[in-house]
Amino acid sequence: MQITVHGSKRRGLMCDGIARRDFLTIGALGMGGLSMPQLLRAESQAGIGSSSKSVIMIYLAGGPSHQDMFDLKMDAPEGVRGEFKPISSNLPHVQICEHMPRIAQRMDRLVTIRSLIGSFGNHDGYQCLSGFSKTDARTLGRPCLGAFSSKLCGLRQSGVPPFVGLMPPTRAIEWDNPGRPGFLGQAHAAFNPFDGGKADLMLRDISLEQLGNRRRLLESFDIWQRKFESSGALDGLDAFQHQAFNVLTSNKLLNALDLEQEDPKVRERYGRASTKPMVDGPPLANQNFLIARRLVEAGVRCVTLSFGRWDTHAGLEHDKVSNFETLRTQLLPRLDLALPALLDDLHERGLEQDVSVVVWGEFGRTPQINERGGRDHWPRVGMALLAGGAMRTGQVIGSTDRLGGEAVDRPVHFQEVFATLYHCLGIKLHETVVHDSFGRPQRLVDSCYQPIHEVV
Repeated sequence: MQITVHGSKRRGLMCDGIARRDFLTIGALGMGGLSMPQLLRAESQAGIGSSSKSVIMIYLAGGPSHQDMFDLKMDAPEGVRGEFKPISSNLPHVQICEHMPRIAQRMDRLVTIRSLIGSFGNHDGYQCLSGFSKTDARTLGRPCLGAFSSKLCGLRQSGVPPFVGLMPPTRAIEWDNPGRPGFLGQAHAAFNPFDGGKADLMLRDISLEQLGNRRRLLESFDIWQRKFESSGALDGLDAFQHQAFNVLTSNKLLNALDLEQEDPKVRERYGRASTKPMVDGPPLANQNFLIARRLVEAGVRCVTLSFGRWDTHAGLEHDKVSNFETLRTQLLPRLDLALPALLDDLHERGLEQDVSVVVWGEFGRTPQINERGGRDHWPRVGMALLAGGAMRTGQVIGSTDRLGGEAVDRPVHFQEVFATLYHCLGIKLHETVVHDSFGRPQRLVDSCYQPIHEVV
């Protein structure tokens, strides 16, 4: 069953004379509700809670250079050490890169993980968004964090989808997916405003009264269908239809996405807006950090966003610009504006206890600087930052050897980070089992992984 709201006729018409981009299938909202009602109803038995917690995941596409940011190795030999100097932070004896002075003064609000392990070495956000490999995606249909948070925690606010992905299209398609719903189905997919989703919130050429008439028509079909459904499988469908219609008839989501409603001083704090892709990767869109804050404040459960292209084999123009020039002039200064602004904003608005933040990429970079002045893929160890979520911040976890190539103290696995984020969302991790499309029980992370005990 599907309901469609038609708009004006333009070029690119379908066979019925309606413009392909000018109709709204409510399932496109990432809630699935009206295009796949049975799917939505089936997910209603997921133990939905009333938690007020949220997560913002910041994906540094391509793999950030950990030893040029938070784990500088000044005693390493030339060819490993890099060009940057360390500066002191507001934590005793903790130093980070000189090109991140604002972050340095907010290290007390961060958990810095210098020993992240478990990378599969793929250029893909899948592991950062789910904790598992692409093979798991193909064989088991593993859902991402946002999809699980949608299913297990449910809506925080009527009229606002639980999962939003701020992932603009990129030429390299592995970097623009906000997170797959996997076996949970499209009912728990991300709403993506960059994929035509924002336009889909507009009721073009139809009034609320007309929409109400179509809703009543849909309900009459459902009543007819229930006469032939003896198992009770459609119980509770009305609630999900109501949620989907609320997104259409409420302005909460549109308002959250509209930065014109934000204080100009706050917008300036985050840094200038950018929509220009970095070669084949995401743009340095500082404004998406602010949109993420507005979304969680409006009631979104999980926001994923991509920020920049960190695959610095040889900078952005290959032999012309080095890894260090790209980091020095573009990546680090922009991150040093956006991330502190987000941390300050969450703190000032009283959200830092309820909103968890994670910042990371697919892997680290090689200790050895290559002949082009860049660093290559290094899945053996990387870095991550955590903040908020009532976590015990102001600490550095783990360490690497003198070259920054191996975790030697307190290795932290990707799935431990996910276990921590699920814990912060209020999910009872190892009591929670979700059945996949074949009826097989699946856990959110492998049973051997627990939340990071130092922070929860």
